Amino acid sequence: MKRLLWFGVVWLTAFGMKAQSDVAFTNYWALQSFYNPATSGLDGKLSLQGGYSMQMVGFEHAPATMFVGVDMPVYFIGPRHGVGVGFLNDEVGLFSNKKFYLQYAYHHPFAGGRFSTGFRAALLSESFDGSKVDAVDSGDPVFASGQIDGNAFDLDLGLRYTYKERWYAGVSVMHLLAPTVSMGDDKVNQVNYEPNLYATAGYTYHFRRPEYVLYATGILRTDLVAWRGDVTARLAYNGEKIKLYGGLTYSPTVSVGLLLGTTFQGINIGYSYEMYTGGVGALHGTHELVLGYSTDLNLFKKGKNKHQSVRIL
Repeated sequence: MKRLLWFGVVWLTAFGMKAQSDVAFTNYWALQSFYNPATSGLDGKLSLQGGYSMQMVGFEHAPATMFVGVDMPVYFIGPRHGVGVGFLNDEVGLFSNKKFYLQYAYHHPFAGGRFSTGFRAALLSESFDGSKVDAVDSGDPVFASGQIDGNAFDLDLGLRYTYKERWYAGVSVMHLLAPTVSMGDDKVNQVNYEPNLYATAGYTYHFRRPEYVLYATGILRTDLVAWRGDVTARLAYNGEKIKLYGGLTYSPTVSVGLLLGTTFQGINIGYSYEMYTGGVGALHGTHELVLGYSTDLNLFKKGKNKHQSVRIL
């Protein structure tokens, strides 16, 4: 709820600015490679994940975020290796925040499951359109009069343990280097990133009728100052011709949400609406779309390495 339009303008009143927290996708369970690099290539398939989030709908210049990521196992090196690439574009008021990354993961059998470690090298790009600032004093040097931008290098790390297709738990940290992005020719305006910690977990419950499955997931985000937690439950119907799911998500003191989706020919499509329980109200919530596609890689894969996707957790 702190991602309001003009908070970005207020930032520019000081030379040292603190970056907003990373976007909180409602469908975090479907975009696991964004939150933890240790998931790269984990399901043994070429996987594409995408998400588009429209937050605080109804407000002018409201936040909007797009994410696209691709990951895959690297079988010509060994089935325990995975790689991925991704791009995030976050528009908040007059700010534009972009993230480009490459990531790598190593998966090792452990205690009947798999223990994964991963790291990510990222390029952060920040820009601010000062030409749209409606300041009382147009000559105020604090406010940029045109487009300013800057870049910085960053690192993310992640750990995860996956026990078959029953449950998983993981931790990760973004902005490990706590980078500072200096914008403009004079580098006066700066955006400071602080490390963000994430803890994720999921459990799969199979009913007696095999076509029904219940997925319970959760995520905790914190920068050691503020925090946000989400818990989600989805009931899936996996019929021979029709595959559907529906669910609810809840974030204490923040929001409640509804999720719907379907799967066909390896393509997953989902929609969610997150309704805020305070502040801007129920009608100015978050619409979110997610799209995923996965396919087996048989070029280097041997039969003994076959396993089903755990990304649906």
